[in-house]
Amino acid sequence: MNKKHLLAILCMAVAFTANAQNGSISASMLQQIQSKQKGCAGHRAIANAMATNPIDNLAKNHANEGAIDTYFKYETPKQSIHDQQSSGRCWMFSGLNVLRSNFAKEHGDSLTVEFSHDYLFFWDQLEKANLMLQGVIDCAKKPINDPKVQFFFKNPINDGGTFCGVSDLAEKYGLAPKGVVPETYSSDNTSRMGKLVSSKLREFGLELRKMVNSGKNQKAINDRKTQMLATIYNMLSMTLGKPVEKFTYAFKDKNGKTIGKPKTYTPKEFYDATVGHKLNGTFIMVMNDPRHPYHKTYEVEYDRHAYDGHNWKYLNLPMDEIEQLALASLKDGRKMYSSYDVGKQLDKKRGYLDTENYNYGDLFETKFGMTKAERISTFDSGSTHAMTLTAVDTDDNDKPTKWKVENSWGADYGQGGCLIMSDRWFREYMFRLVVNKKYVPETLLKEFDQKPTILTPEDPLF
Repeated sequence: MNKKHLLAILCMAVAFTANAQNGSISASMLQQIQSKQKGCAGHRAIANAMATNPIDNLAKNHANEGAIDTYFKYETPKQSIHDQQSSGRCWMFSGLNVLRSNFAKEHGDSLTVEFSHDYLFFWDQLEKANLMLQGVIDCAKKPINDPKVQFFFKNPINDGGTFCGVSDLAEKYGLAPKGVVPETYSSDNTSRMGKLVSSKLREFGLELRKMVNSGKNQKAINDRKTQMLATIYNMLSMTLGKPVEKFTYAFKDKNGKTIGKPKTYTPKEFYDATVGHKLNGTFIMVMNDPRHPYHKTYEVEYDRHAYDGHNWKYLNLPMDEIEQLALASLKDGRKMYSSYDVGKQLDKKRGYLDTENYNYGDLFETKFGMTKAERISTFDSGSTHAMTLTAVDTDDNDKPTKWKVENSWGADYGQGGCLIMSDRWFREYMFRLVVNKKYVPETLLKEFDQKPTILTPEDPLF
């Protein structure tokens, strides 16, 4: 080796060592990493298989692929399955599933109704736009990099939500039948519309901040905000359709036969005819979040659909108590809004959720050992999808063994549009449940009324 080559190697080694300071990968560290890599034929075979096959196919636990037991001791009446398409409106589909199920139950399952998602989504988007603009006004004196200010500009509008949104919006604007206000392309595919409305809201938000900080009076600011919302209203009307004000409708039985003569309704009158009472105050939301003390209430700041609406407030409970609430409701034939980390251990072909569906640890020769609390804290798991809890099976001691939900991914997905989950999966990846107060013990109702601890939207679970 000549001196030039030797000098070059030494320079590279020095440079590598210099760049390996402050926690970076050094030459010796890389050598240790590489020395631990396996080179056996079996390992190479697995690597070759993984290079040409989906990971889930290789990790699937064949011993857990037996026939799925579809019998449930306590099951609510079946209803038609809807499809949220390419949108994040699972919260609305699940919430309206509960309302139409309640309507059918009140009429002895002799009448059915299907609510329009597009109609309520229009008001959801307009109310969220106002929430953003008013939030910007309220925080206008804060610097642009303040966390609250950044929250509004980072998320001007979205298509996600909770059951609180269904209750607030339906009470305020009423409901419409699905056949009267059908879906549009933008309600089924919300991404582009949402991005354009968000861009306009950011522009409006900057203007409102300038008005506040330049000393404009409140009337001028409010008038300008109203003009801005008129622009948003127009954008929503062009993409989602102008909200219906009156319509003619006749109810049908479960076989599709029209019952009685058609009547004319406003959306508020249709709400009265199908729901018949206020929703707010009739339910509580419970959550399983093992990071925080149980039997305490928590509220997520600004996590609501309307400026004058209700923040997401919940009572944190252990899974044993949440399961008892769910069991009481299902025994009485009442479906519930619920949410999950649905992507974990989901067998898409069978529509089955179980912690033993896939052996990822065995495949990669490691372990995935985080607890539920640790997964939440590190953003590894959270409430990603709302579905309607519709059935439960129990053992001889009436302890839950498996659960069933109505999903909103179409009737061809999973078990006829439904998913079945083992109880062990349910305990690990179920997060929220909305249950009518009639099924909640008095002690828990009192706990729900405690002054809540305020959490920020930046919390990993939200």
